[in-house]
Amino acid sequence: MSPFLSLDDEPADALGVEPRLARGDRDQPMDDDDEGRANVELAFIMTAASNPVSPGPSSPPLSQTHIQDFVPPTRPSSTPFPQPEPRSTDLRCASGGPCERMMDLDTPDPAGLPSSAPPASQLGVGLNDLPAEIHECILDHLFGFRVSPQSKSSIMRWGTALRHPRRKELSEFALVSMTWRVLIQERLYRHIKLKATIDSLRQAVLYFANHAHLRSYIRHIEIWFPVFQPCYGPLALSTASTLPTVTIDGLTNASYILPADNCSLEEAFYFVAETFPEACILTLEGGERKKAPKVRHRIRHQEEPVRAMPKMHTIRTLVCKGQWNLIRTGSDFDTIMSALPNLREWHGNYTKPKSKSYITMAEILGKPLQLSTLNLCIEADYRRETSCPSFFRKVWEKAHLCPKLAQAVASPSMERVSYTGRICRQFFQELVVRQGDPRQARLRSIDLTVKNFCRHGALFELGSGITDMDFITAFEAFVIKAIRSLNKLPNVDYLRIRYVDLDSPIPPLNPYFMMRNGVCSGVWSDDILSELARARPAAQFEELADTVGALTTTKDGRVTIVSDFPKSRVRSIKLSTYSLLQPNFAANPAGPTIF
Repeated sequence: MSPFLSLDDEPADALGVEPRLARGDRDQPMDDDDEGRANVELAFIMTAASNPVSPGPSSPPLSQTHIQDFVPPTRPSSTPFPQPEPRSTDLRCASGGPCERMMDLDTPDPAGLPSSAPPASQLGVGLNDLPAEIHECILDHLFGFRVSPQSKSSIMRWGTALRHPRRKELSEFALVSMTWRVLIQERLYRHIKLKATIDSLRQAVLYFANHAHLRSYIRHIEIWFPVFQPCYGPLALSTASTLPTVTIDGLTNASYILPADNCSLEEAFYFVAETFPEACILTLEGGERKKAPKVRHRIRHQEEPVRAMPKMHTIRTLVCKGQWNLIRTGSDFDTIMSALPNLREWHGNYTKPKSKSYITMAEILGKPLQLSTLNLCIEADYRRETSCPSFFRKVWEKAHLCPKLAQAVASPSMERVSYTGRICRQFFQELVVRQGDPRQARLRSIDLTVKNFCRHGALFELGSGITDMDFITAFEAFVIKAIRSLNKLPNVDYLRIRYVDLDSPIPPLNPYFMMRNGVCSGVWSDDILSELARARPAAQFEELADTVGALTTTKDGRVTIVSDFPKSRVRSIKLSTYSLLQPNFAANPAGPTIF
């Protein structure tokens, strides 16, 4: 009997093998002759002499070969077996007993083999063996990309997947593997939104206490303060002859009152500081309604002294939506800033235009700010005006925002500024005066969206729009002043000034000027070209077009414009074009027809 078939001197006649797939299944044990022949064939395959790739002398007789001295060579995948029929590498036992120990002998002891022969289970590459970058690309393709909340990119975002109707099924991809579990949970919990009520914060504290590993995933925390609270009336009695009115939400006799369970900013800040150690973006949403309540900043305890606000040292970006309910005075701003010692970006957005918004911001921007990015939107309705609104008369009597805005932009730490609202040429005049050493200036980007220009006296009756030549003249003067200031702002490589009118009869003719990396587009005139050549000689217009289309009058008196510009954005608009539109608009107040 061969040493391969002996195990502690026990007979091996209980072992049944199937050496070839083509021989069919054998339900009964083989006799001794078949068993010996099968083992001889198995030993012949495993010898070095049977390998055509391994030259050299043949192996010693089978009786002299020991399992401890035998090292099977690595057979290349391109080298077939010498037998014409494929062999099965699985030895299936027909009975129990010594069979299990025989299977251990078929696979040599790993301790007796060199480390260069890894087990067959380690030769395959699974999903977890892929680099982390490949996993990130797969998830970006499936769910969207992780981009900044303030980014204007049009690529599919992860937030879109969170609002997907099958978002629960998408989240179950975290069960694919441990690697995907971490990556998907990082995305799921990267941006969370909580209701600013006592009950909501209490539930969030309990949840993250039970799931402590999720706390480090949060980077963006959004807290919104409700301005309405439903108040339910009595339900209809069972003896009533009519059924109660049920709304879509399943509520009956509901009215809405001021909320009574809202938390204060102090409680919200304490919750963020103690719960999310890696959060870097904080969004506060104050809401909007008629006579909306102001968000409480501190806990109401009259007998206790005023405490300092909790410090959130990791927050770098503050986003305020519905800012009027959050910040109404300069002291409100100081209270919030005291909790954000490392703030670098501030994004403020007002829902409705108010005179107090301009007055409050003029007070705040006059304070020293250590910001690198300022994004302020006071008026964002994007509609033309027939005359200056009455609320702005109050603003002009008490404060002027433009010099204060220039003071904030002239800060040595400021790099990017974006503003939407009313502005005038004094902004750039004050910016040049307050600008220090140009070599130390960090300002690189200026983005201004003009609602209208600051006016006083008799000019209050003037409006805005492409049909108002006074507005077009003021827009040209503002662009020239901006280009002139570039001489003192050498690091500014992005400048955009635009006017947006959603009701414009010719939307492509909404005036704008943009300079990006020395390439200019938008409105132009001889004065603009000469000032640009003096302040930035290297900057050039992408193209200079004299006309945008032909104006014709039909038999019924309607003015038509056969446009030369494509549906894409107009790259060049000569300012004299707007003067050609005035008599046509006067004859046809409804506006021209564009072909």
